[in-house]
Amino acid sequence: MGFDVIHSFDPVVNGNTKLLILGTMPSEQSLKLGQYYGNPRNHFWKIMFELFEKPVAAGYEDRLRLLLDRGIGLWDVLADCVRPGSLDSRISQETANDFTSFFLAHPSIKTIVFNGGKAEQLFRKHAEFLPGISCVTMPSTSPTPGRNVKSYDEKVVVWRRILDGL
Repeated sequence: MGFDVIHSFDPVVNGNTKLLILGTMPSEQSLKLGQYYGNPRNHFWKIMFELFEKPVAAGYEDRLRLLLDRGIGLWDVLADCVRPGSLDSRISQETANDFTSFFLAHPSIKTIVFNGGKAEQLFRKHAEFLPGISCVTMPSTSPTPGRNVKSYDEKVVVWRRILDGL
């Protein structure tokens, strides 16, 4: 049985974006909602709002505004892929986004933050690192415990490091 190719979203950036958070590919639930980190079990939005000491906004546009107002953008490493379900381990037939053109069009971005090791692995496989852009890999905000960071509280402590890149 074949699976359909799924497609990521457009980047969420503006002229003030200094730090770009890259995931792999939105989950099934995120794709259905048309929202980055749309699965309420994913810790992403809760962590972001905790970092900036704000209550989590209910509206998606308000969530994006919190990031954009602070120089943070969102995108995914992959433009499209085949992935039955939402597990990154099931990704195949992937095509990466065009990062060379993207970074040339967004010269204010100086830091890439990978949301999990799979995002970094796929970036290294498909894209070139550009001079002047630093990269850091954070534990995935997935609700599944990671290899090195098990709890939500541990994730918040580690993710707090992104504030240094702003």
